[in-house]
Amino acid sequence: MLGAILLCLATVAVLHAAFSTYEHLSHLKAMGRPEGALPTDIIFEALLALVLGTIGASINTPNLKEITWAAEMRKRSIDEMDSRLGFASFVNRGTNLFSDPAVHHPKHLQQ
Repeated sequence: MLGAILLCLATVAVLHAAFSTYEHLSHLKAMGRPEGALPTDIIFEALLALVLGTIGASINTPNLKEITWAAEMRKRSIDEMDSRLGFASFVNRGTNLFSDPAVHHPKHLQQ
């Protein structure tokens, strides 16, 4: 819950910093000075939003799962892991290798 609250606060802070930046640049443009540095309060607000968002995302993530072979074998049986039916291949090229080439090649290749 705390992570979601921090993420919402970070989103609001980023949006407010963006709006403040837009207002500041509009003010500079109206005064005829299109270039100028951003005020430090807008920069600090954006950095605070970054920190809040990072902390909120870190708190809001679920626990990490173990990805080792031992952890996977705790959930499965040896029969599921060692069946190897997906690797069985009953098709071989023995009939093509040891038969008459005239039977397996088209007529336009034979001359």
